[in-house]
Amino acid sequence: MRECVRRTRSYVHGLDLLHNSICGGSCQCEFQKNLRREKGIKLLKTHDFYYDLPPELIAQTPLERRDGSRLMTLDRRTGEVAHRHFYELPELLNPGDCLVLNNSRVLPARLLGRREPGGGAVEVLLLRDRGEGVWECLTKPGRKTHEGVQLSFGDGELTAEVIGEREDGNKLVQFRYEGIFLEVLERLGRMPLPPYIKQELEDGERYQTVYSKINGSAAAPTAGLHFTNELLEKIRAKGVREAFVTLHVGLGTFRPVKAEEVTEHHMHSEFCMMPKETADALNETRKAGGRIVCVGTTSCRTLESLAKADGSFEEGSCWTDIFIYPGYQFKAMDALITNFHLPESTLVMLVSAFAGREHILSAYRTAVEERYRFFSFGDAMFLY
Repeated sequence: MRECVRRTRSYVHGLDLLHNSICGGSCQCEFQKNLRREKGIKLLKTHDFYYDLPPELIAQTPLERRDGSRLMTLDRRTGEVAHRHFYELPELLNPGDCLVLNNSRVLPARLLGRREPGGGAVEVLLLRDRGEGVWECLTKPGRKTHEGVQLSFGDGELTAEVIGEREDGNKLVQFRYEGIFLEVLERLGRMPLPPYIKQELEDGERYQTVYSKINGSAAAPTAGLHFTNELLEKIRAKGVREAFVTLHVGLGTFRPVKAEEVTEHHMHSEFCMMPKETADALNETRKAGGRIVCVGTTSCRTLESLAKADGSFEEGSCWTDIFIYPGYQFKAMDALITNFHLPESTLVMLVSAFAGREHILSAYRTAVEERYRFFSFGDAMFLY
């Protein structure tokens, strides 16, 4: 009997080594999931990442001062937490560290118009540019915006036609306009705020980072909303480098995890890229012994998607659907600045992978007790 058990363990270990030689030890492929079952490793349940959140702690508006938000620090080795403010961040960074920021800019991608001729109200949310004036969109009401329906926005300044429908229900919409589409959007579009924010935003720039540059996101990389130009200058003065990546955030970031088992959830794809100067800065930081500090889960997912197996970097881009949850082996990130995330979300799973599920859930319970503000316009964490 013992010999049988020994041989079985040896067989499973051999499969593990074979898998790692092909995919790498941190992948989340179907073979890896089955292998975890074979080895008797407990598969995570979505409910393992639940916590109670009073609705009144969901921040509905940004603070007047961007860096006036609270900042909880969490030592991921010990679970110890401390309470600070975001403007104290320079004290937590060391000379030689590299701060990685996502410079994607949110499109005012929510359009309110009418169906023509003489139709009712319609709402269109731009998701992905398909080229030549065609966008993949979400539309409301969906059943009344079928193929062939004509749409009008801004008293006819922007018109469109629904030309197709995808299997997932998203519509393909052909837009017609004079001039530059992004300029038309700036005049007619509204910010696509998350569904848990019920108030309209008076100043759209408060849903943009001060360093946003490249248009393409349907939602803000919210960890960056706390930074001011003055704070960034203080960080530079301390000898901390800045490096920029781009990940265009899709609306799938708000899609709930409906699968009971974490491994059964499928991530949406988002486009990300890393320029050569960023790859060089990260390699130099690593070589000199500095820390790579990601601002937000989008910067983290970009680095983990583009890093080589040995943790080095080179210029590149890809569509990434990387799903990071406990058991993932990080290649690139040493510390993370992030907001507080929704219960049972993929982002709570990501921070749990980095700092430990028990540490994260304990810190979140403390945040609730201390009346921190949650989600996009809420307070922040520094995980190190």
